[in-house]
Amino acid sequence: MNNDILSSLRPALVMTLLFALLLGIGYPLAMTGIAQVLFPSQANGSLVTSGGRVVGSSVVGQAFTSERYFQTRPSAAGKGYDGMASSGSNLGPTSKVLADRVKAQVSAMQSAEPGKAIPADLVTTSASGLDPDITPQAAFYQIDRVARVRGVDAEALRRVVAASIEQPLLGFIGEPHVNVFELNRRLDGLGAKPAR
Repeated sequence: MNNDILSSLRPALVMTLLFALLLGIGYPLAMTGIAQVLFPSQANGSLVTSGGRVVGSSVVGQAFTSERYFQTRPSAAGKGYDGMASSGSNLGPTSKVLADRVKAQVSAMQSAEPGKAIPADLVTTSASGLDPDITPQAAFYQIDRVARVRGVDAEALRRVVAASIEQPLLGFIGEPHVNVFELNRRLDGLGAKPAR
């Protein structure tokens, strides 16, 4: 009987160890190696450098606090744009906390630019809290403020925003969107000096 148990247990232990090595170590190492060879930028977080130092990532939303820049969606990740705490607020549509936060943001935006319809993505968070994109409407909404603060022509800025609109993948997967980080990098190339 003991022989039967040992003879049944041995293949199970060998297969467990084999698959742990294969799928727990071998496969991840192979995929990491393939990604590093075929897609090195994406495999390393799509980091963007300027002057030899990392200034951001094109796939992770970040806060732009200066009025000189286009703003991204609000973030519920940690204390805001915290990559270590990526998550939504988990507040439902009937949440008073959510309603009060959105009302306060809408009120502040309406007092700054009365009469303009505010795009929803400028006052609501994304599911991850780190979405780097906004709708084209949200980017066009901010043109007057950015042009006024930077002292640049609003029409030139409108052309920069229009050129920054990324279309859906294959023409139908997703929605048109604007990557705020890339748009702000283009903005710095317009001739106005970035704020320090």
